[in-house]
Order: sequence, then C-alpha cells, then structure tokens
Amino acid sequence: MTTAVNDMVRTYPADLGGVNREKLTRCIQECLACSQACTACADACLAEPHVVELVKCVRTDLDCADICDVTGRVLSRHTGYDANITLSQLRACATACRSCADECELHGDRHEHCRICAEACRRCERACDELLLAMS
Repeated sequence: MTTAVNDMVRTYPADLGGVNREKLTRCIQECLACSQACTACADACLAEPHVVELVKCVRTDLDCADICDVTGRVLSRHTGYDANITLSQLRACATACRSCADECELHGDRHEHCRICAEACRRCERACDELLLAMS
C-alpha cells in the first residue's frame, strides 16, 4: 500500500498547486492505516467478554475509520481540486482521530488493540495537522 500511494502521488501528471507531495503521501498512508486499525479495533472490542463497557469505543472506532477512509480518498483525487472541501475534510479527520485516540487510550491499559489503535489515530492526526499547516 505504501509504495502504491507514493507511486500514484509521484506520477500524477499535473501540478498539485504547491501541495507538498511528501506530506500528502504520508497523510494518505496514515489515513488508510488508521481506517484499518480502527476497523480492526472495533471488531476486537466486539469480541471482548465485557463488550458493553466498550460500546463508545466501538462507535468512535467505526466513525473514525469511515472519516479516515473518506479523507484518504479525497486526498487521492486532484483533478478539479477544491481547497475548501479538502481543508474541511482534513480538519474533520484530525478531530475524529483525536477523539478516537482519547477514547481508545481509556482502554489501552487493558486492551492491547485499543493501545495500538490509539497510536495509529495519533499518527494520522499529526499527518493531517502537518498537511493542513503546509497548505495554509
């Protein structure tokens, strides 16, 4: 996946309007990785014996996964680019990742999958924030 994202951004034939290709590539990669981690964490939470205690975590994981997935797809499209949409989506993704990481960290000492998910969310949040800063 990492190579494909890098290759696709690198070979895009048109100008990206000054968007830093390295930060863009990293952000897409982190969004896709975070989506997978959140989906897997939600599933792992559902397999825990005390799943009732993890309902909010499952919901937050699934919301974050969806938002990260969409963000990765929006960032992968450059033709007819609309900065307002992209910037709004990046902000939403950073917010979702922050919320999900906060929730998963509440369970990370008891559930390894929540700790791993929180780390993926923090990486994605940072990547979104760095791309937002580069685009400002």
